[in-house]
Amino acid sequence: MDRLINIDNGGTLTDICVWDGQDFTYTKTLTTPFDLSQCLFDGMTKASKEIFGAADLEALLHSTKHIRYSTTQGTNALVERKGPRIGLITDDVAVIDELRGTESEASLFDDLIGNRVTVVDLSADEETLAFDLVQRVNRLTTDGAARIVVAVGGSSGSDERRLRHILLRRFPRHLLGSVPILYSWEFTSDRLRPRRIWSGVLNAFLHPTMERFLYNAEDRLRSHRVRNPLLIYRNDGASSRVAKSVALKTYSSGPRGGLEGTRALAEAYGLRHVLMIDVGGTTTDVGSVRDCQINVDRRGSIKGVPISFAMSNVHSAGVGGSSVITVRDGAVVVGPESVGAAPGPACFGFGGKSATITDVNLLLGVLDPDTYLDGGFSLDAQRSAAVVTEQVAGPLGVSLEEALIRMEAAYFAALAGAFAPAVTDPAETTIAAFGGAGPMSACGAARLAGVGSVLVPKLAAVFSAFGISFSDIGQTYEVGLPAPTREAASAAHDTLLDRAERDMFQEGFELASCDLAWSLVIEQADGTLVSETPYKHGDLPDSAAGRSASLRLVATVTLPHASLVDGASITAVPAVATGTRRVRSAAEVVDEVPVYSLVDQVPGATAAGPAIVEGPFFTARVLDGWSFQVSAGGDLLLTDTHPR
Repeated sequence: MDRLINIDNGGTLTDICVWDGQDFTYTKTLTTPFDLSQCLFDGMTKASKEIFGAADLEALLHSTKHIRYSTTQGTNALVERKGPRIGLITDDVAVIDELRGTESEASLFDDLIGNRVTVVDLSADEETLAFDLVQRVNRLTTDGAARIVVAVGGSSGSDERRLRHILLRRFPRHLLGSVPILYSWEFTSDRLRPRRIWSGVLNAFLHPTMERFLYNAEDRLRSHRVRNPLLIYRNDGASSRVAKSVALKTYSSGPRGGLEGTRALAEAYGLRHVLMIDVGGTTTDVGSVRDCQINVDRRGSIKGVPISFAMSNVHSAGVGGSSVITVRDGAVVVGPESVGAAPGPACFGFGGKSATITDVNLLLGVLDPDTYLDGGFSLDAQRSAAVVTEQVAGPLGVSLEEALIRMEAAYFAALAGAFAPAVTDPAETTIAAFGGAGPMSACGAARLAGVGSVLVPKLAAVFSAFGISFSDIGQTYEVGLPAPTREAASAAHDTLLDRAERDMFQEGFELASCDLAWSLVIEQADGTLVSETPYKHGDLPDSAAGRSASLRLVATVTLPHASLVDGASITAVPAVATGTRRVRSAAEVVDEVPVYSLVDQVPGATAAGPAIVEGPFFTARVLDGWSFQVSAGGDLLLTDTHPR
């Protein structure tokens, strides 16, 4: 079969996972924030060298059926509030209070919109409205709005179309083209006003982050005469062309890949509850798989703000391998600021002036400066020591060694705080720790949360990219019914069918080759889900008073998927160490710790901590009181033998 390339772009590192139908080839490269398409091609070039023995990007691209791409850039942009200022046009001043209903909403409103809100009078005559609208748009742009969201009128969307006509007439595209306008009813037909507006605002904020490089990446692929377009992996678990994706659905898409991989682990090992912690450079993403099912909210939320689209229930915290560790009011604080890949942690040698957990683990001895990223990157301990001394040890008035122990403890606590609320029963919970920084800190954080079981997959360093391999090509549509009648449902059915036929054709498939799943969605007036049931053409919608009905269609083209080795029981044998490493466990204590190479161990290999396990592109720290065993599939199973 043709190859499938899966790419997960993070704030610090970009992961590449290539599947040929049987085996995976994977690698990592530094993210290039100045041009995100560059790290995409750097990574694929590195992967081609692993596959062919010498770098041959053309050969890899021309033997590939699809490239599926996920990015945390949107997640990171929102965490760090790096994006355009948004202006809002509405016809009801009460909208402001609705959008600021909770503390989370008020905080996000202030950061993204602020005072850039204007209210128009729809009852005015056409000439008066046009004059007033132009003045208000000019005021929004003068106040710094780089993108504008229009949210006016009732559920038909006719009032927004009226404003759209005026703005296109008064502001030709060559004049207002630099200030894109999003109309809420064109974006989503959600009847709940705050949710619909927030969806538009967040999409407008995230869009430039995606737009800047995705089309550039497509252009570069075309220059290599790639036959299939780049696919964007979305937070609903499906993939689609760049032109058929919206920015909001890329938010937290990488974690959805991690959740799909976590579900595969849960099925292979027969685990009741698996809690994923995907520790990247900027954030830690937390999600649950219970009884082999991913927890998906029909109407998701982002940073505590409701949106109109379904999302897997993933929480992102500003704790990552590149999170800045500093001192505030005499306490060690972790994140949410991140140094990303540029300048990166101080030990990268790219000019970083802030201390991170990567610097700490290097100075503690957990990381080997010469084997980081499988020896493809050398770390500078002197730079780490300098920034830790300046940024933490000095302000605290303690030695470098004491500062390192306190910084590690603070990081364990911050990481535990990110996932502990999701631990309902520690005894039945297994933490799946992955991402470049996850395996280093999982044991310390798990113990604080009372969890005694940790699973580190052998593909931990690229696990979200691996999880994307379970993705199919698909589109989801939903339209509200103006009345709960067979005729309204039939008209909506035909509309959605036409849209799906057009979109899937542009994806490269006839609708006859797609799987179609129809459902009828009933909601209360406040947007609360009542039911979602299968729908057949001609069915009568629920006509209960105070409820609204929508028709939903999911069109899917199934791609080949990988499978995992099951978690069959195996015979325990002693693990074989490849050497030792001096690792600091307290300010005054340095232990001589055995180091094990994961890929060199046989299934069943077992040892007790303290220990270091080196996997492909990751380092796992096994603390004192923990033990590990290598599974039949080559994954690392860690158990706290002295839980506290």
